[in-house]
Amino acid sequence: MRIHPLRGALAVAATLLCQPLAAQSTCSTLGQTSFVRDVMQSMYYWYREMPNVQPASFDSAEAYLDAVRFKPLDSTFSYISDRAADDAFFSDSQFIGFGISSMLLGDQYRVAQVFPDSPAAEAGLERGARFLEIGGRTVADYLAKGDLGSAFGATQIGVSVAVRFADTSGAEHTATMTKRLVTIPTVSSSKVFEVDGKRVGYVHFRNFVTPSTEALNQAFAQLKAAGVSELVLDLRYNGGGLVSVAQHLGGLIGGARTASQVFAVFFHNDKNAGRNQTLRYEDKPSALNLTRLTVITTRASASASELVINAARPFMKVMIVGDRTYGKPVGQYSYAFCDRVVHPVAFQLRNAQDQGDFFDGIAPDCPAGDDIEHLLGDPAEASLAEALFVVKNGTCSAGARSSATAGALIAGRSRVREVGWRALLNAQ
Repeated sequence: MRIHPLRGALAVAATLLCQPLAAQSTCSTLGQTSFVRDVMQSMYYWYREMPNVQPASFDSAEAYLDAVRFKPLDSTFSYISDRAADDAFFSDSQFIGFGISSMLLGDQYRVAQVFPDSPAAEAGLERGARFLEIGGRTVADYLAKGDLGSAFGATQIGVSVAVRFADTSGAEHTATMTKRLVTIPTVSSSKVFEVDGKRVGYVHFRNFVTPSTEALNQAFAQLKAAGVSELVLDLRYNGGGLVSVAQHLGGLIGGARTASQVFAVFFHNDKNAGRNQTLRYEDKPSALNLTRLTVITTRASASASELVINAARPFMKVMIVGDRTYGKPVGQYSYAFCDRVVHPVAFQLRNAQDQGDFFDGIAPDCPAGDDIEHLLGDPAEASLAEALFVVKNGTCSAGARSSATAGALIAGRSRVREVGWRALLNAQ
């Protein structure tokens, strides 16, 4: 999660934080490594754990950052990114790619989701499709050589890859996809189910970025008009984003019941203790005023997704269905230099009960599979079916533990070639 410089309750503080901390005289390698050093020494949450190494000893800012971050807890959280790509993602929910998320199930490389109006959608890919060949190599060959994470090539507009895949009926297809700017619908699905006389809302929420606020407002207004009294919030591939959007979503969930209560408390290092402050829940016009929240998660549910869960727990019953979350209870500020941005972990967020040390992720109450054989939002899909069972009965089904997720998302900690929001996005 990160603070957006112009949004939310921390607008003034974040704007100040985004100013350079040290003079950056040039964009030479030494100028860049020195700038990152100065930012880390001032703002890094674990600055005391940083080794004393010289910026001149490194041939890139990334190499310096990798050498100094506190790897027992921070292997990818602090990162350096392209400024234009950052702006596209956080401001417009866009990234360069083919428009798919993928999952490894045993020795099968499957499609988890396809974004609309993307090269992948145009190629005929859909959730559940199975890749057979990528770029002329079989999936088995990639797995044997351990380089599946690089199968789809560089993150650049115009990069093309030929694929052979089997659809959900088993029919084989070939296609060539070319990377371009893809827009992720932040709220991809909003439905209402009738469950034992209750009207249950379902929202599949994909990322916490600027367009998410209005998309959430529209979705919750529809749910409120439909008389929804329960909510299943599907965060299964949501790698997080802006704290301000997480706070907004929390207000839509809790409404008047949680208004003015503590949403999250910021903790910085001792050099920046004056920046510590408390975010509070706000009542929103389309709020559902819930007393219980059911959330679907996977190991790609991270950061702001985990913040919403942790923040709600002191004020309502929260039931987690699916798999353990990623484990990122910290956030970053953003500092621009040259055409790039460094994002140091600068704060930890804790809830009203001072809870927030979930570096190993948040465990599910009711383990359930990410059922690749069904579309997302299908009440027969394993995780959604379990969530609806929980809403109806208030407890897990007898078979919940036997259906725990068997697949590994090619994302997050399993994709060492990506860092920051790109790793958590789980998309190619």
